[in-house]
Amino acid sequence: MRNKGAIWTLAIALALVCIYQLSFTVVTYKVRRDANKYAARVIKSTDGKLDSLGLKIADRYLDSVSAEPVYNFLWMKKYTYRDCQEREINLGLDLRGGMDVVLEVSTVDVIRSLANYSKDTTFNRALALAQQQMKSSNEDLVTLFGRVFESLNPNAKLGSIFTAQELRNVINYSTSNEDVLKILREKANNAIDNSFQIITTRIDHFGVAQPNVQRIQGGDRILVQLPGVEEKERVRKLLQGTARLEFWETYENSEILKGLVDANTLIKEFNKASVSAPASQTAETVTAKATPDTAKKDLTLLEQIEADTTAARDSLTEQALGEEMPLFVVLKPNVTQNWEPLPGSVFGRVHYKDTAKVNQYLRLAIQKGLFPSDFKYLWSAKPIEDPETKKPTEYYEVHGIKITGRDGRPPLTGDVVTQANMQFDQVAGNAEVSMNMDATGTTAWARITRDNVGRCIAIVMDDYVYSSPRVNEEIPTGSSSISGNFTTQEATDLANLLKSGTMPAPAKIIQEEVIGPSLGKESIKSGMNSLLVSFVLIFAFMIFYYSRTAGLIADIALFLNMFFLIGVLASLGMALTLPGIAGIVLTIGMSVDANVLIYERVREEVLAGKGIRLAIADGFKNAMSAIIDGNVTTLLTGIILFVLGTGPVKGFATTLVIGICTSLFSAIFITRLVFELYLEKNAKLNFATPISKGAFKKLKFDYMKNRRIFYGVSIAMIIIGSISLFVRGLDQGVDFTGGRNFIVKFDKPVDNIQIANLLEKPLGTRPTVITFGAADKVRITTKYGIESDNPEISEQIQQLLYQGLQPELGNNTTYENFSTTNLQSVQLVGPTIADEIKRKSYWAIFVALVMMFIYIGLRFRNWRFGMGALASLAHDAFFVVALFSLLYGLMPFSMEMDQTFIAAILTIIGYSVNDTVVIFDRIREHRKLHPKKAFKNVINDAINDTMSRTIVTSLTVLITVLIIFLFTGESVMGFSFAMLLGLMSGIYSTVFIATALVFDTQPKAIKEQV
Repeated sequence: MRNKGAIWTLAIALALVCIYQLSFTVVTYKVRRDANKYAARVIKSTDGKLDSLGLKIADRYLDSVSAEPVYNFLWMKKYTYRDCQEREINLGLDLRGGMDVVLEVSTVDVIRSLANYSKDTTFNRALALAQQQMKSSNEDLVTLFGRVFESLNPNAKLGSIFTAQELRNVINYSTSNEDVLKILREKANNAIDNSFQIITTRIDHFGVAQPNVQRIQGGDRILVQLPGVEEKERVRKLLQGTARLEFWETYENSEILKGLVDANTLIKEFNKASVSAPASQTAETVTAKATPDTAKKDLTLLEQIEADTTAARDSLTEQALGEEMPLFVVLKPNVTQNWEPLPGSVFGRVHYKDTAKVNQYLRLAIQKGLFPSDFKYLWSAKPIEDPETKKPTEYYEVHGIKITGRDGRPPLTGDVVTQANMQFDQVAGNAEVSMNMDATGTTAWARITRDNVGRCIAIVMDDYVYSSPRVNEEIPTGSSSISGNFTTQEATDLANLLKSGTMPAPAKIIQEEVIGPSLGKESIKSGMNSLLVSFVLIFAFMIFYYSRTAGLIADIALFLNMFFLIGVLASLGMALTLPGIAGIVLTIGMSVDANVLIYERVREEVLAGKGIRLAIADGFKNAMSAIIDGNVTTLLTGIILFVLGTGPVKGFATTLVIGICTSLFSAIFITRLVFELYLEKNAKLNFATPISKGAFKKLKFDYMKNRRIFYGVSIAMIIIGSISLFVRGLDQGVDFTGGRNFIVKFDKPVDNIQIANLLEKPLGTRPTVITFGAADKVRITTKYGIESDNPEISEQIQQLLYQGLQPELGNNTTYENFSTTNLQSVQLVGPTIADEIKRKSYWAIFVALVMMFIYIGLRFRNWRFGMGALASLAHDAFFVVALFSLLYGLMPFSMEMDQTFIAAILTIIGYSVNDTVVIFDRIREHRKLHPKKAFKNVINDAINDTMSRTIVTSLTVLITVLIIFLFTGESVMGFSFAMLLGLMSGIYSTVFIATALVFDTQPKAIKEQV
């Protein structure tokens, strides 16, 4: 063996690097163990288990040692606990719990702001059409907008539309449309970059350990991963809040009341015109109600309101009161008991259930011109606080806002804020946020406060009023404060938002996954069990089949492969996820393939009469081409998965790609080095046991003779599968349809139909409910609110779930307990990203098939081999898809078509082509050795010669996939079941379909050789 010294050096260096990287994981484990022991002593826990108080004490212990040196690597450098945390193996959110969020920055809002919110018809229509095209296109919004704009009006100039202040030096009327689009693209990218920096700053202030914030390459999306976070709603507000701080002049309550009275009259008449009078009412009654009371003309506005309301309450039923006073039934005017208007910008109080109706009424009144032309209204950010109990009520305030600018923009925004801090009001002791402004803001603030002495200024964040203090005198210093019944945490978050800056454009959560800590612990346990069991079984099988010595050498290579794989993952800072563990388990099964190929070739050389040293050398040499071809094709599949996959699919692909590289190094080089050591000592080497010595040898099955039978079987399967796909279709998951998944655990087994019945009324539509693992755990799927832009919609849906499930949860379960204990996982996939996932999945399968065809065609220099492999792979993919169509709803686990299902299809393609390549490689070898032998005999001999390898490798992979299916839990059960089906189909198609098609596409003269 050549270059043994270099290989030894590389192996030792790689081992040392892995030891170094993995040592940090060992250290952090010991520190956390010490923290738990300390907490157990403090709370006097006899069994070492920690309650919520114990966990907090353990966290404080870890905080106290975070900056303390805890590790001294080879006495060269001291590392603190925080340093070790940054270098340890990161566990994915599915293993440790937390939030995984994909945010989409609104490029549309960036373009609108650069156009100064132009009303140009062509501009707005082009932007709307470009948004629609984005759903089915891979191009960016700016490119699509430019193309649509030009098609709508070829002679229009974009330079006349984009007139924002920041563009005046770079765009004018003569600027070409192409140059304008380049500038817009640059501005949009800058806005996304700025959003990324702002979100990163906010997360840094949030205080979570080991966060991951990264911009998704080439797009307007940002990935945020927050391990261990349980405050879901707080995170959503932190990420989606634009921190658009605005200062508005206001109307006084007394200036709005007349408009409210007129609005009530308008709405009353509008409702009467819309609804016909009931038959029980007489014509005289209806006429009397519709006739205005002329006597009221002599009354003041306040007297009219008081008289109308008192008379209505005294003489009308609740339903009639709603007909007579439709606005004031849902909006309580901000007046005293004597109907005197209270000072301030608040003109009404509304119950949260009536806010939608009030919005409808006020919009109608504004449309009819019943309020001043510069009037608009905004809601308070928080409900009103009860003055006695100091607890929030269910009512929100409505503020009257005065629009003073021609463009409808506020006179002052948060861009001028230079510093913001949480502090406590010296009088009441409430938390508030203090602010300082720059020179421009100070000047503008002085002017606004000077012009509004005696009036209120509304301090607005993201279109909600946080406070509206009355101006007593001009404020020339640029200092101010925001108060609004904040908790300390809310005031701190608001200060952080202001310090990090205003988002250049709104960011919307389009994909979200929340994993509870209990589900994470279950995933760790099941993942580690599958890893351990698969390793032990493969370890034992190799010794059983290939003898103690040869099997042990293969097991050493397998162990080093796992060691190198995990070490490389740690050194790259990759998070270990449940799909990643599935990839490791699958790597265990596939990594022995190279050893099996080598061992089978060595056994053949020994049977041919060669000595053991020469047999080993020739076995390695002759197996090399099949090993390289098989692993390259699988590697291509892994790369395609990594490039086109997202989330768990990308984690699986990363593990698979690294595992292929480390398994090749271990099987080819490490195994050979160990054999060389044995040969130097003249140790006895055997590659078979008495049981396996003659297994699968001297097979003489004529596959080509019976090929038409197998064609018939495959065609029958295709027909049945096609009918099922046409009639039943596939059970598409939220990855492809958009929606929300909730995993809920109960204290007892529950009935899925009953759960669906309970939730149908609060959600408005019937959700899909399936058992998720044990009978006391379900997964609820709904599309409720999926199109909503309300940042609080997720919290609202969880409230609806809690209300609907109350009969099963019991009265003792509070909403807090439900959201932290019962609700174990939340997944959101927005419709936009669902379309993209579906499109990428189809492309991934198509690209994988084409790549396999091209590679095999070039490698074997014959398009027929590429075509045979392509048909075999398409056969396997269709077989799995068809069976999923036939069996979904019949199996006791989810068989959805989602990202992990596509990952399974691609993995099947990679594995199946590996098997196919091995047989093709033997066909190529036999044709060189026996050029005059009939081609069908060459194929038959190649299949028979490799049957031992096919069965052994397939058996090891089947064992590992079966272990994944049994041990790694519901989340990857569909993936592993698809793999089981695909592996069996792959064996069948490789042996009976791919080779038969290669034979049948040969020229007639070759086919008729005897």
